[in-house]
Amino acid sequence: MSTSAEVIPSGARRVSHAQASKILASRSPAVAGLVAACGPMRLEASGLSHFAALVRSIVHQQLAGSAASAIHARVHSALQSAVSPETVAATERDVLRSAGLSNAKVASICDLAAKVLDGTVNLEPRRVGRMPDEAVVAELCKVKGIGVWTAQMFLLFQLRRLDVWPVGDLGVRRGYGLAFGVAAPSPSELEDLGDQFRPYRSVAAWYCWRACEVLSPRRKP
Repeated sequence: MSTSAEVIPSGARRVSHAQASKILASRSPAVAGLVAACGPMRLEASGLSHFAALVRSIVHQQLAGSAASAIHARVHSALQSAVSPETVAATERDVLRSAGLSNAKVASICDLAAKVLDGTVNLEPRRVGRMPDEAVVAELCKVKGIGVWTAQMFLLFQLRRLDVWPVGDLGVRRGYGLAFGVAAPSPSELEDLGDQFRPYRSVAAWYCWRACEVLSPRRKP
């Protein structure tokens, strides 16, 4: 597992993503170059409930951004702009399919709703906010169609955890190779390579994604 079990103690000062960017830049010339090119990492709050954020993640699985956004908008409309376990449970599966979802994604979203409603998965914000990363991943992976990668994206972008290291993400592996001038590492190799970025591996992952944008040999000058 490539997430940290650390939870920030009550009253402890949380380092911002921008501050963590500067810390990593001071450690690594490669990261410093990316910070100079892309600026410090900043994450906007999603504005979504935890349930709605997971539905969006399921919709976006294995799809390009524009296509996923269009389907997500239709799902949002099909649920009458109220993405909740209750509205999903009350909506016919054919209605969700008509929004452009595959059978597998419909099954995943419905299973998420059912497990939240029966208490198998508890997304109460205060509870989730206090859970260690690996416990969050384990709970979310109880849902059909939610694997480690989707759970890690939830940790990184919805819960804004600082030390998530998604070694199974092809973009992170490719970006690491571009940033450090090496062949893209395997997931097991990247696991060990992430130690240099603790406890801010989420920030390092974000810069690996940016490296794919600014350092790709196919990118026009």
